[in-house]
Amino acid sequence: MAERRDAAVDSGPAVGGLPAADRLRAALRPRIGVDPRALAAFRFALGAVLLVDLALRARNLTAFYTDAGVLPRDLLAESYPLARFSLYALSGEAWAAGVLFVVAAVAAVALAVGYRTRVSAAVSLALLASLQARNPFVLNAGDTLLWQLLGAGLLCPLGARWSADAVRRRGAPRDDGSPPRNARFAGPASALLLSVVVGVYVSNAVVKLRGEAWPAGEAVERVFRLTYLHGPLGGLMPESPALMAAATYGWLGLLVASPLLVAAAGRLRAALAGTLVAAHLSMAFTLQIGVFSAVSAIGLLPFFPPFVWDRTESLAAPTAGRFRSAVAGISGSLSEGPAAIDPPSRLLPDRPTRARALAAVAALLLVSLLAWNAMGLGVVAAPEPVAAVSDPGDSDWDMFAPSPPSTDSLVLATATTADGDRVDALYGDPVAADRPTSDARGYPTARWRKHLSLLSADEPERIDAERVDATLAYLCDRAADLSGEETASMTLASVEVDVTGSGEVRVREKVRVREIGTRECR
Repeated sequence: MAERRDAAVDSGPAVGGLPAADRLRAALRPRIGVDPRALAAFRFALGAVLLVDLALRARNLTAFYTDAGVLPRDLLAESYPLARFSLYALSGEAWAAGVLFVVAAVAAVALAVGYRTRVSAAVSLALLASLQARNPFVLNAGDTLLWQLLGAGLLCPLGARWSADAVRRRGAPRDDGSPPRNARFAGPASALLLSVVVGVYVSNAVVKLRGEAWPAGEAVERVFRLTYLHGPLGGLMPESPALMAAATYGWLGLLVASPLLVAAAGRLRAALAGTLVAAHLSMAFTLQIGVFSAVSAIGLLPFFPPFVWDRTESLAAPTAGRFRSAVAGISGSLSEGPAAIDPPSRLLPDRPTRARALAAVAALLLVSLLAWNAMGLGVVAAPEPVAAVSDPGDSDWDMFAPSPPSTDSLVLATATTADGDRVDALYGDPVAADRPTSDARGYPTARWRKHLSLLSADEPERIDAERVDATLAYLCDRAADLSGEETASMTLASVEVDVTGSGEVRVREKVRVREIGTRECR
């Protein structure tokens, strides 16, 4: 339900001059309501992150999304039978995946500018779900959060402000009882959107507090000991135990305080959301965790209250004016008169009916989300039908919890050419004939790290031999492309190094090499 400025309707005992029901609504709206301009910023950021995600994935399109890569469709069907319904699984060719990438990029651009917003959001969600289903072995928490935010946003009026749709609707008669243009959007859909974000923080806080490293102030220092997690600036972090302890307690404090994102309002809520955004952006530069930081940051935009968007709108007024003029000009050149405004479809229910249907769907999803998070934390037991299908305890929200890893995880991918030369199949560098363990390197991308770490399980029975062989076969071809020579054999091994201490007394000890697999390439 959208916030209304109607006169109060007596629906209960009057308390303090207002009916009790109206007092409750007045208290809830600043907390579960979202400014339509916040939804507009959220929509634009979603479109931008979808484009960035596609660009990052495109670097390894053949490797992860074709039959010539590490997960051919027959292996995908064995591991995840339902994934065969993915649009990306209709063909195993690189050109087909490339076409879908282009379509997804067009839908993301349309979502960002707010053109046919709900349609572009639905298309983006369908293509994102298909892309993630095509290779579940390279996903992380950021991917899960991205589709959840996009799905929750689909039920909200993302195109109400700062959008091509809003410009095209300008001047159309408002006979659907819609609220004033800057009134908060409040109801089950807005509560669902906010709950997705708060649920991540609360779940992560609970799991972190169950461990020892975070309450002891040691966790962040442990994370930055791991070179394989270093982002662009990760190696430049000051190695000060006091600073790392402060960062640990600071982040843990933000997680514990996260319920204030909905319990508080006004400047306190804005300050907490702003601090969390800054923390996530700092992670983007210091840690190799894919799009997780960016997705988390955009999930916080709906929490910013109206005074933030009043200021933003005043600063962006000149640009917004040019955008409105451009869109209005394009719309006018396509058609004239009332037909230029979205005509009501005879195939769709009227807007109030659609609004009620969306609210009902959002309410059902909200209850399901809260129940799932409660089951994941062990607050309530999972019903047998749920437990038989999946384990809510296998949550994506245990990032570096209850304790960060204490082992630096590296990889040796050594290809031997037909001439006897040796090449790093992941990076293309020449390597020594007797490649030492000290030559092990980190992973090219966060998705390669996820894929290879799942192949090097501690228990041999958990290792999927067919996926290992497919990976080796792909690396044979990759090494040949990088070196320009035919590849004779390929060996892949993981290297684990225990790291203790910090700064000048950092010690790397107990090096363990585990061969993942070897293969003749000819």
